[in-house]
Amino acid sequence: MKTKISFIALLALTLNSCNNMLDVKPNSFSSGSNYYTTEAQVLRAVNGCYGVLQNFYTSDYWALSEMRADNTNYQYDESDRGAQQREEIDEFLITSSNNYVNITWAQIYRNIQQSNVIISRIDAVKFASDATKKQYLGEAKFLRALYYFHLVRLFGGVPLLVKEVSGPEDAATPKRATVAEVYAQIIADATDAAAGLPATHSSSETGRATRGAALTLLGDVYLTMKDFPKAVATLQQVTTLNYSLVPVYGDNFDPAQKNNAESVFAVQFNSGLETESSNFIFVFGPRNGKKDLTGFNGNLGGNNIPTPSIVNAYEAGDKRKDASIYMYDSPTNAAFAESVAFGGKMPLIKKFYHPPYALDGRANENWPVYRYSQVLLMLAEAINETGTGDPNQYINTVRVRAGLAPLPALNQAAFRDTVFHEERVELAFEDQRWYQLLRTGKAVSIMTQHGTEEKKRLSRLSAASYNIQPFQLLFPIPEREVRLNGFAQNIGW
Repeated sequence: MKTKISFIALLALTLNSCNNMLDVKPNSFSSGSNYYTTEAQVLRAVNGCYGVLQNFYTSDYWALSEMRADNTNYQYDESDRGAQQREEIDEFLITSSNNYVNITWAQIYRNIQQSNVIISRIDAVKFASDATKKQYLGEAKFLRALYYFHLVRLFGGVPLLVKEVSGPEDAATPKRATVAEVYAQIIADATDAAAGLPATHSSSETGRATRGAALTLLGDVYLTMKDFPKAVATLQQVTTLNYSLVPVYGDNFDPAQKNNAESVFAVQFNSGLETESSNFIFVFGPRNGKKDLTGFNGNLGGNNIPTPSIVNAYEAGDKRKDASIYMYDSPTNAAFAESVAFGGKMPLIKKFYHPPYALDGRANENWPVYRYSQVLLMLAEAINETGTGDPNQYINTVRVRAGLAPLPALNQAAFRDTVFHEERVELAFEDQRWYQLLRTGKAVSIMTQHGTEEKKRLSRLSAASYNIQPFQLLFPIPEREVRLNGFAQNIGW
């Protein structure tokens, strides 16, 4: 009897999308032969892939990639303990049954299935243009590579599903692939995507993956794998694709400046459409500030609250600080111990705060997955690690835009520390910090120190909070997957 991954049975039935361009009933989307017969149908399915991408970035993924690190924590509210398992992610107190970890795992695999359906079926569809076919296939492979890149960094070796699962009979459980096998698939997909995707799209196609997005992902992968020469070669290709930094840092997050010259890849949202809006301020803002900050009654989420560590990390004169963090000043902050560290004010992520809001719960910000400034900083990091070339030309472009002086020549060790800092403040709150700590091998030391500082200022934290062990650098495989499929759990969990 075949074993079944618990999420597989739902995959073929949950391929619905919040993208208004996709009008396909879930039960006919991936099953049978009544779909995927025309180019237009494939396009609608590809559009659906971007819809489920929206779902992922508005879920609790940010808790695993940003709040897990030292940039953010949460606003503790004694009157509402419903999100305790989310808070445990921040404090390194989770178990393998943590709901938010489980949801992230399931969401990613649902989205992988969406890509797999297209990849599995596209060859049977006749296209008027081979370039169009390559583009649609490239988009699906780019997204699949992005999802597996998340999975391998969060969980290590994972089941490697690269074909459509159309029903329970196809759900024979693959073993957990090795980390090397997962990275090999990511590299293959990202490489294929870069070859098939165009450098740009027309204005009506804005937001779709491009060659630059695929190359940036591939460069990020090589940097993570410490293959620095390949990272340099790949990221240098991105610098030839007409990206540039916008003059004002904050314009990257302004809904009125979406998809500018710095945007390499962003998840698209539109508050004018009911199912297309983002909601980040409503999740990330201080609980007690909803009326003042948004104009609506009730509470905000109180999640992803900037820590003293990140608030104090910016150099004097760094314009990015005021563009990234807003200090909410209200007498009602006194009820929350977190505000003590900020003179009674409560910080929130300004990158995702652009009032006014026409409707409760609906915002208009895109989510930046890759910006060109990150390309430049990754390139500077990789060049420094190779020991050849000039990394300053790339990091100084980013620093000057922030209002800071260019760096002098530094030795390799000093530059390594400097670019580490620069990446932190440039990309703060963009779901990059935990991955940066992992990539650089600094996660245990930095988070241990961060925990010590947090326990000094927050009496609610127990001695067990932030007692960080190396095994916790990976999240546990969801307990249900282990129980149903006999997967070996990650060591320590």
